[in-house]
Amino acid sequence: MSRVADDAWLVVVDMQNVFAHPPSPWASPGYAQALAGTRRLLEAFGDRAVFTRYVAPAEPEGAWRAYFEQWPFALVPPDDPLYAVVDELDPSGHPVVTRTTFGKWGPELEEATQGAGELVLAGVSTDCCVISTALAAADAGRRVHVAADACAGASRADHERALDAMRLYAPLVEVTTTDDVLGSR
Repeated sequence: MSRVADDAWLVVVDMQNVFAHPPSPWASPGYAQALAGTRRLLEAFGDRAVFTRYVAPAEPEGAWRAYFEQWPFALVPPDDPLYAVVDELDPSGHPVVTRTTFGKWGPELEEATQGAGELVLAGVSTDCCVISTALAAADAGRRVHVAADACAGASRADHERALDAMRLYAPLVEVTTTDDVLGSR
């Protein structure tokens, strides 16, 4: 495990009702564990944390049309409670980046993290929004630490497969644990 920079930022990826609570078909079975790790990281990172939110596009275009034909329950406005950050986390006082894409890396997240050279990612879903964000941030030159126990996938197997894929990007992306992140600070 390599050290996490003192000026690294925590990116809390999509810790929203849609991924947390059944009966949502997108609810992650490992959400409670991811929430516990995320809370510990938030406490340690203080003001250097940003939240992201996935929301459906108002009018799906291209491949998103077929996607939302499979998931019509998610075609709700961005302010619908389905897309709210879970009550157990309080994003107030932190930047919130909302996008209609799985990957959250872009100018908004770059600006919200104030150009930090290193990011620590926690959240859901490991096999969708977390991996999409991690790889794009790494491509942009950010060193990314993924706190595996502060993430959850659509299933345990999907979570593990996504972590294995991200390990292929070392040293740009490092899969680590909440304890290791906190112990290196």
